[in-house]
Amino acid sequence: MRGKYGERLSRRIVTPLQQFMGRERSAGVVLGVSIVVAMVLANSPWSEVWLSLFEHKLGFWFNGEPYLYHSLHHWINDGLMSMFFFVVGLELKREFIGGELADVRSVLLPAAAALGGMAVPALLYAALNWGAPSAGGWGIPMATDIAFSLAILYALGDRVPLAAKVFLTTLAIVDDLGAVVVIALFYTSEISLANVAVGVGFLAVMLAANRLGVKNVAFYAIVGIGGVWVAFLMSGIHATIAAVLAAFAIPADALLPEKEYVESVAGRLGRFSAMQPNGVSILTHEQLEEVAAMRADARDAMPPSQRLEHAMHPFVSFVVMPVFALANAGVSFAGLAPADVLSTAVAPGVCFGLLAGKPIGVCLAVWLMVRLGAARLPRGLAMRHVVGLGFLASIGFTMSMFIATLAFADATMLLQAKLGIFAASILGGAVGYALLRRGR
Repeated sequence: MRGKYGERLSRRIVTPLQQFMGRERSAGVVLGVSIVVAMVLANSPWSEVWLSLFEHKLGFWFNGEPYLYHSLHHWINDGLMSMFFFVVGLELKREFIGGELADVRSVLLPAAAALGGMAVPALLYAALNWGAPSAGGWGIPMATDIAFSLAILYALGDRVPLAAKVFLTTLAIVDDLGAVVVIALFYTSEISLANVAVGVGFLAVMLAANRLGVKNVAFYAIVGIGGVWVAFLMSGIHATIAAVLAAFAIPADALLPEKEYVESVAGRLGRFSAMQPNGVSILTHEQLEEVAAMRADARDAMPPSQRLEHAMHPFVSFVVMPVFALANAGVSFAGLAPADVLSTAVAPGVCFGLLAGKPIGVCLAVWLMVRLGAARLPRGLAMRHVVGLGFLASIGFTMSMFIATLAFADATMLLQAKLGIFAASILGGAVGYALLRRGR
């Protein structure tokens, strides 16, 4: 009876959930729902309770002094988002070794498009906010939200060529790298050199262990979190940078090479198949030992960096990013007047930078590269596709919102930045979808 009930439960709930989480666009869907929930709660009768929830402080006390004592909002942005940036770092390392960023010739055009798509929005924002206290927000419209943009692109299915999906993926990866550099160089507080030195020391330990062939994931987790991340958190440099640096220190080679793995598993599988079944649901001791050995071989055949990326990606996509959205996307419109939105040029700068600057920067960079003969459009990709992809790149929610929280301590400017991000992301996504929906 239990078996049939468990089978029905798996068929009706577990399997569909696994299939949903396995789709490319699912992370964008969950993120979108989280934004809507945050907006509804922030404008509901429970808004005060909801918004104050993230101001509760958590941390440690030692000898009557607070230690790592921060608000829940701070822990989400510096702690949970460090996991997001760690996975970004692992993805970047994989792409550099054997992915879209491994071949300089194939990456040249989308990389140029990404740089154009970062430079033009920043310049447009700077032009509108020149000399004003809000000038520091120039990095906000530079970012592209890879989850949302790819979710819309994959929702179009066969209406867009495969080359368009590869192009946007590569562009978003380079964009993520650019955002990490911008955060590291321009959005840091006062720096404690002593803590930076401690963090670099722990990072050197991780790199040395990598060179010595240490593949133990627990070792890198302890040194990376307890050493590198904590030291950078206390140094004034944003802790998410420590996550990216730690990711690049994780070994990308397996303990068990492919050829040895195939030979070992083939031998063990042969021995397992030759064993006499015991006629019941549980395995014999000998069968269990062979299965356990095959499982250990499978673990050793996966490079630690890819094992961590594979294990953490669902948690980051379906927990970390939605929680970040819930904590940061709750904009209350109570008593908000147009004069409040336009009291500075933050909202126009962010909106115009993303909605106009992104497609202009992307298309201009591609046109120049092709015109100068430095690169060619991939087969199946036309300039009309590039225009649509440029508008999809103007969806800047996650990274733009994150940079906004670093750029502005002033609540009014942060609110204006969020409104600019929302407006540009919604309009950019709609225009991009409409342009690409026309088909090949």
